[in-house]
Parts: sequence; structure tokens; C-alpha cells
Amino acid sequence: MPSDELSGLKILVTRPRDQAVHLARAIEQAGGISLLYPLLEITPVQETGILREQVSHLDKAHLAIFISPNAVRYGMAAVREAGVLPHALKIATVGLGSAKALHEQGIMEVIVPAERYDSEGLLALLPNVAGWRVMIFRGDGGRELLGDTLTARGAVVEYVTCYLRRKPQQNTDQLLTVDAITVTSSEALGYLGQMMAEPARLALLGTPLFVPHPRIARLARTQGWRQVHETAAGDEGLLAGLLEWAGKSGFRIQD
Repeated sequence: MPSDELSGLKILVTRPRDQAVHLARAIEQAGGISLLYPLLEITPVQETGILREQVSHLDKAHLAIFISPNAVRYGMAAVREAGVLPHALKIATVGLGSAKALHEQGIMEVIVPAERYDSEGLLALLPNVAGWRVMIFRGDGGRELLGDTLTARGAVVEYVTCYLRRKPQQNTDQLLTVDAITVTSSEALGYLGQMMAEPARLALLGTPLFVPHPRIARLARTQGWRQVHETAAGDEGLLAGLLEWAGKSGFRIQD
């Protein structure tokens, strides 16, 4: 139900465009103005031969891990195209958004952390993987902790790159006009920190920054952000953090 809790505040939403809709709509329903400013551009892999070859061996795997909703989208498209989804295959992910995306694909039994939504949280659920073949669906690059730890535990790990991440060209003029910024990945935060030269960058670092994970919050403080708000996970967590901040700050709609 629409409300006025964000009182016309301008909130920068930096998720990739396809994933930004839910949070942007929720901000607007709370009276805010959502400004879409994707810091990552997601595209499918251009050369699909390797991807198709890897997916064709999915029937030999014990566990498939989808790192993100984009990994679900592009990875499952390749899986469906190949017609290979073994009934006995265990499927896991690190966060609730990815789990929801898997459910929408008809995969209801998903291994997902109950509290800590990251590689560390998932690893706590996978202690006994010796002898397993594990396929990790992800974008190009990213953290190696998950694969390295599973390998150390005796698994045979294969990374499956099913989408690409790129830094889009953006006009930075509007960055200093917003009331708050939401960022959902360390990579995106790194891009944001590189976009502006001094002294504009120093001014940007004073903008309230909302992030849904302690790792991103630590990076933000290291970069010099002065108002870092760590929220609960997902769009719901970010929205709750924004609403709490706006309430405490005493923002009101001006007549």
C-alpha cells in the first residue's frame, strides 16, 4: 500500500537494470523517487560453445551452485536448452533472491543459508563434499572462496561462466543530487568509488549509503564513506533500512 515514509527523497538504485525493478517500485510506493543507475551491465556470454559443453556434463555432477539471480537466469536457460537436469542433482545458492529465482524455474528443493547469505553461509551447509563433482554457475570473475574451500574439502570444482559483467558508461552529474544510495555488491561499490574525481568524490562520500552485507559495509568504510548503513539482506532489507533512516532523520513531505 502506498505511503509517504520516504517523503519525496531521491534514492539511487544501482542494481543491474533487470534486478532493480522491485526495489525501485517499493521506494516509490513509500513516497520516494527511485533513480535507476545500474553500476553493472549484465549480458549473456558471446561464445556459447564452452557453456554448452560444460552443461552437457551436468549429469556427472553431484551439486550445482548458482551464485546469483543472473546465474539462475542464464545458467538455467543453458540447462533447459540442453535438456539436462538430473533428478538426483543437488542445487544450492547463496541468497534468498537466487533461491526465489530457482523456485520460479520450478526447482523447489534448494540448499540456501538461513541467516548468512554469502559464500561463508553456504559453506557452513556443505561440510562433507569429498569426492563430489561441483559446478558453480556464475558471471565472469568473482570471489574464489567458495570454489577454493570446496576443493580443499575434497570436491572437484568446475566454474561455469554463464553471463558477463561490464561497467556501463554513466553520467555522474546526478550522483551529488541524491539523498541516499543503495549498493548491493562490492564490485559495484568499487566502480562507484572510481567514477568521480576530487573534490566531487569527497562530497559523494558524505551521502548516506545503504548496503545489505557486512563485507560491502567494510569496503565502504575503507573507501571513506562517512554514512554507511548496513541493512538486512535483499530488497526488503534495503527498504527497511531506508525507512528506518528516514524516520529517524525526521524527513517530511513539504507542502
